[in-house]
Amino acid sequence: MEILAFGVQSDEKPMIERAFQGHHEVHVLDVFLDEDTALIAAGHEVISTSVNCDLGAGVLENLAAGGTRMIAQRSTGFNNVDLKTAERLGLTVARVSYYSPHSVAEFAWTLAMAVNRRVVRASIRTRDFDFRLDGLMGRDMHGRTAGVLGTGKIGEAFARIAHGFGMRLLGWDVAENPACRELGMTYVPKEQLLAESDLVSLHVPLLPETLHLIDGAALRTMRDDAILVNSSRGGLVDTAALVAELRAGRFTGVGLDVYEAEAGLFFLDKSLEAVEDDTLARLVTFPNVLVTSHQAYYTVDAVSQIIETTVNNVLDYTEGRRSENVLVPRS
Repeated sequence: MEILAFGVQSDEKPMIERAFQGHHEVHVLDVFLDEDTALIAAGHEVISTSVNCDLGAGVLENLAAGGTRMIAQRSTGFNNVDLKTAERLGLTVARVSYYSPHSVAEFAWTLAMAVNRRVVRASIRTRDFDFRLDGLMGRDMHGRTAGVLGTGKIGEAFARIAHGFGMRLLGWDVAENPACRELGMTYVPKEQLLAESDLVSLHVPLLPETLHLIDGAALRTMRDDAILVNSSRGGLVDTAALVAELRAGRFTGVGLDVYEAEAGLFFLDKSLEAVEDDTLARLVTFPNVLVTSHQAYYTVDAVSQIIETTVNNVLDYTEGRRSENVLVPRS
């Protein structure tokens, strides 16, 4: 069987080809799946997709009409998949339930420290042989408060690093994590966490109830000198509201590895094109904001786990097995 993999980065290509060797033939594409590219999948029973592929109702209809029966998503998140339509069409959908939480947690801290210590600004200056320290003053993290919204595996890994810095830990989640409790974390209402934290980091999934979890009211609850980091899903933050607060001169720094309208932008080279997204264009102009292109997960360790799980998901489908990774079972 030939499997078609959409949205594959150049670094991932040899890893995916090696992983499928001896099992199935795989053909990798750097283009993302959407209504324009769905026809490419015609004749392929199994396809693999990335988090920025469009798996809405229209795309799924086209896939099913072309003979696709199984979709192996190479991510934990699946907010880009219309699961009800997939079930109606008889499409099996699987995801990667788990991969290294350290990749994302460590990158969240990379963003936090980069904006706190003005690393990007300092790097730009020194490339121009400007070695002044004006405007580069940061703060010790030791003794300050870290607020962790979402204390699952990634949130726990983030909290462990914060604990290593000697920070006070506040947490918010629908269920408490005993391991975070052992670190000294205190679980509090979201509003209290936002009001008391010097650093707020988001580690919750994007669901209807978490869309714009950090909205205008939440942002106004935060300290003027706080740091906000989002390495989870862009839709957790109301970006227009964030821009309004930044224009008012608030926040020491904001580190964003995700953006709510990133589909069609992130993972692509748009450097020679006119920027049509006015909100993103404004966001990246703030000197205290660092935006990266959804790369928190992008380590050899995490990507290897993602690909290995994807291969196993495909083998489970072809051999009639079912695992915890299945979102829509085989009909």
